[in-house]
Amino acid sequence: MAPSFAPSLRFTAAMRLKQGRDFSRLKQDGQRHVFGCLITNWCRLPAGSLSRLGVVTSGRIGPAVVRNRARRLMREAFRLHQHDLAQPLELVLVARPSIAGKGFASVEKDFITTLRKAGLLKPSAPPKNG
Repeated sequence: MAPSFAPSLRFTAAMRLKQGRDFSRLKQDGQRHVFGCLITNWCRLPAGSLSRLGVVTSGRIGPAVVRNRARRLMREAFRLHQHDLAQPLELVLVARPSIAGKGFASVEKDFITTLRKAGLLKPSAPPKNG
């Protein structure tokens, strides 16, 4: 049996945006799209680079438990769909207060819709049920 070469769905430390200057640069110089419970800021990277993600949750969303859940949901949506991107990106997802109480399917749907409207997904990316 031939081995299958499925792309890795790992979200490694090298794929995280951590520096405040990276967040500021994307907010100032990158493109922006707002949809549903997410605000998306992004900047395209050269082919062959790793896509990188940063997440932002402010205190307006709710207490720490709610903010942490929002961060986990946004990271998971990115992790599962990182290989659907048309090209590598630096991406910052900002949670809006409406994310509080939403389930993963709803956050994933907003994430996919945002990327599709911004033209960041591969044309062959399958539509997600939701």
